[in-house]
Amino acid sequence: MSASRALHRVIQVAIETGYLPENFSYLDQQRFDDIAADKVLLLCTGSQGEPRAAMARLAEDQHPDVSLDKGDLAIFSSRTIPGNEKSVGKVLNALARRGVDIVTDNEALVHVTGHPRRDELREIYGWMHPEVVVPMHGEARHLKENAKLARECGVKETQIIVDGQMLRLWPGERGVIDEAPVGRLFRDGNLIVPDADGPVKERRKLSFAGIAVVAMTMSRRGDILAEPDVVLEGVPAVDVAGEDMVEIVLDAIDGTLRSIPQKRRGDLDMVKEAVFRAVRGAINEAWGKKPVVKVLMTVVDGRG
Repeated sequence: MSASRALHRVIQVAIETGYLPENFSYLDQQRFDDIAADKVLLLCTGSQGEPRAAMARLAEDQHPDVSLDKGDLAIFSSRTIPGNEKSVGKVLNALARRGVDIVTDNEALVHVTGHPRRDELREIYGWMHPEVVVPMHGEARHLKENAKLARECGVKETQIIVDGQMLRLWPGERGVIDEAPVGRLFRDGNLIVPDADGPVKERRKLSFAGIAVVAMTMSRRGDILAEPDVVLEGVPAVDVAGEDMVEIVLDAIDGTLRSIPQKRRGDLDMVKEAVFRAVRGAINEAWGKKPVVKVLMTVVDGRG
């Protein structure tokens, strides 16, 4: 259901339940230009900064039927859901740049909650007499309190589950029986990739701390057959004292290789891990950030 259709449905439900009078009437957005500016009260979607909702489009003067002018008043009767601060702030700042006055629950008692209070929940449980209650909205502490309230209201069984858990309600004994994959997915070019361990996460790290690539050539018995090559991307060229960062990395590699006895250099995986740690540690000490480090090792037979 679109946001505008949902808003129309909310108004209709409010009329049906008596919160609005039966003769309550309203005009759609296409009638905006027909009414004097000081006679208009707009009900708009987009309290959480949704980019395609009415408030965001009004703030950017991109709405097809409605516009706001300097001195108009925008009232946000919502509270920002954690995680939406940036998008809501963007809308508020855009409105302010247009000269629109803004009132939020920080300035006045305008917040209207969409969540039932305890007495309202008690009333619902009294109407329905459920056999089992499964709290579905809120953080862990909210789910726990909701379940506690349900038991106080005579509900015999409550089930608290977390994202991804599959709860069997019927037939048989109720309980968690399996897990389903959950989490955010990103469109990455032509691909859909996971948020947690996918390439998007890796690129975020690259954007923060850059990458250091070390190329080495060694024999199977651990002889160093060529000087290591180092490529740094997104890493400062020099440290605070002006020392070349590539030289810092090369010195760290040289010191690490020298510290490994010849007999142990045949363990190439150990050598690779030691160089990895040395490079990351040297850059972190010089810069204060740990870059992504890749050690590329070419292994050949003999000494060359």
